[in-house]
Amino acid sequence: QVQLQESGPGLVKPSQTLSLTCTVSGGSITTNNYDWSWIRQPPGKGLEWMGAIAWSGNTYYSPSLKSRTSISRDTSKNQFTLQLSSVTPEDTAVYYCASWNIVIGTHDYWGQGTQVTVSS
Repeated sequence: QVQLQESGPGLVKPSQTLSLTCTVSGGSITTNNYDWSWIRQPPGKGLEWMGAIAWSGNTYYSPSLKSRTSISRDTSKNQFTLQLSSVTPEDTAVYYCASWNIVIGTHDYWGQGTQVTVSS
């Protein structure tokens, strides 16, 4: 059973960079047929896919966030990281990491989510 756990600060000031880490257990982030996503949900809104890093290390980003988003990984720790720069209060959301099963086309495992608030 794959498990994901988000970690990072719960409060970020405007204009700063938000940085979150997802630690994966029960499976390797270099396993074929899996990508590893970051998804967020602002208060009162739906889920928004932000981007992903593939098992190969390739990265993919939402066009609307691409200029501010960077996803990287540390294979030795089985972790992948989200960085979102120049944050504003509109980036306040619950942030999730999730595994994307390429074969069946779904996010099949999710972290519990972490609340990030952007405020001075």
